[in-house]
Amino acid sequence: MATPYPFSAIVGQDEMKLALRIAAVDPTIGGVLVFGDRGTGKSTAVRGLPALLPPIRTVRDCAYNCNPDGAATPCPTCGKREPGKGRTRTIPVPVVDLPLGATEDRVVGTLDLERALVDGVRSFEPGLLARANRGFLYIDEVNLLEDHLVDLLLDVAASGENVVEREGISIRHPARFVLVGSGNPEEGDLRPQLLDRFGLSVEVTTPRVVEDRMEVLRRRDAYDRDPAGFHRRWSGQDGRLRSNLRRARKLLPDLVVPDELLRMATELCLALEVDGLRGELTLLRGARAAAALEEESVVQPRHLREIAPSALRHRLRRDPLDESGSTVRVERALTELLG
Repeated sequence: MATPYPFSAIVGQDEMKLALRIAAVDPTIGGVLVFGDRGTGKSTAVRGLPALLPPIRTVRDCAYNCNPDGAATPCPTCGKREPGKGRTRTIPVPVVDLPLGATEDRVVGTLDLERALVDGVRSFEPGLLARANRGFLYIDEVNLLEDHLVDLLLDVAASGENVVEREGISIRHPARFVLVGSGNPEEGDLRPQLLDRFGLSVEVTTPRVVEDRMEVLRRRDAYDRDPAGFHRRWSGQDGRLRSNLRRARKLLPDLVVPDELLRMATELCLALEVDGLRGELTLLRGARAAAALEEESVVQPRHLREIAPSALRHRLRRDPLDESGSTVRVERALTELLG
């Protein structure tokens, strides 16, 4: 298996890297959408993320990565087992690719034809959603995903479980994952229903500074010539990020969010005319996770300012009288509110 490019070796793209780390600290953030130019490290960052994540404990021989201590929606196998009983194993956090050409059966699971033909047993073969449980589901070129798969993902993302009713099989299993999508806006827009499901939306651009581009070339060339050696040279940096994520997860439940910060989040969303309350919730969770990564005990206004563009830019209504982009509108509202 090819050695992935180290996450910490990516030059620039700080907003994208922060958004992915925030999603790793607090999976309830709702996922990350990364839109921008081709060749800017979108897929590289996602595939380098697993090296930063602490491994998880699962039930041995469970195809759904169930938690040994019990789950809100146990899988067909673990539902018959007492919580805390049985053999366990430790595995890396799953990061599963969902190809654009995947069939619905491949995604949700289907009848195991081999067992049906050979043994005469009606058995369920888990799909990609089962493999992604308690991990990340990554969709490259998410804006080109077929509509029927978008509808399917919306249902699963809302409920946290996958329900399959077909070929005489009725299966319900947990499917809680962080959805990560990337794409090029020139190739089409994302459906509004799916766009709203992403907690954070990040814009990436091609570096314009000569020194940055030269450093990208140096690092990529060194990786291509000796992937294992390059990975070893950056293992220390990845290790520090891994330790930081581990500490941030422990700090997250006890972080204090002052009422004044809640008021700022609400006033910002009102000023930008954001529909619903998902914007405020994402602001709250994102600012809290950003504070945890800085190992703070209280969420500060600077954390809200840092996360606001990613949390709100994809939730703004289009204003035909305002030619400025959504990011500019968010930053303008932040300046008026926070100074």
